[in-house]
Amino acid sequence: MPYRRPLPPDLAKRYHGWKATTYAENKSFYKRLSEEGQHPRAMVIACCDSRVNAQSMFGADSGEFFIHRNVANLVPPYDPRGGHAGTSSAIEYAVTVLKVPHLIVMGHSKCGGVAGCYSMCSGEAPELELETSFVGRWIDILRPGYERLPKGTDEERVAALEKEAVLVSLENLMTFPFVKEAVEADLLTLHGLWTDIGEGTLETFDLEHGYHAV
Repeated sequence: MPYRRPLPPDLAKRYHGWKATTYAENKSFYKRLSEEGQHPRAMVIACCDSRVNAQSMFGADSGEFFIHRNVANLVPPYDPRGGHAGTSSAIEYAVTVLKVPHLIVMGHSKCGGVAGCYSMCSGEAPELELETSFVGRWIDILRPGYERLPKGTDEERVAALEKEAVLVSLENLMTFPFVKEAVEADLLTLHGLWTDIGEGTLETFDLEHGYHAV
């Protein structure tokens, strides 16, 4: 069976290197994390894209971020019937159990999921319209963002849709009763970020200024 094959040698070598250095030098820290449980300073909802690494970007140690990754860093609308339960359950746990004070949605440049949504909504990717497409049904969440895109070239509109993905997710977060309650009680702050992978820049969103550099 395929899952009986050994770990790729380069990954095994990297693990042993980490265990002999980073872990060995910080053993008491990891023991404390194990015994005291997690108390993250923020939840980060980021894209599955392997080029996006919030922990590296913010120099975060183990235990600092509760991270949930999905295609195009999307948050679905609240659905008490259990739709898109993977993302919704992560949000519920972070807000109601871990009681994180900050919840960050981080989008990024050249996002394949966002580009797929643009192609689907513009009629260029009929395969994503199929009910059997997991990706298509997931990126349907972003369709409202597509519908409010300004005019421009396809390249400009795809880039704008990357930032809309963050805004749609922030809007959908507020449809969760426990998120709304925590925000209104000043126990939780929502943040929208977008990073350009190639330039290493980071932008934040606020209602007064829109997107602007951090």
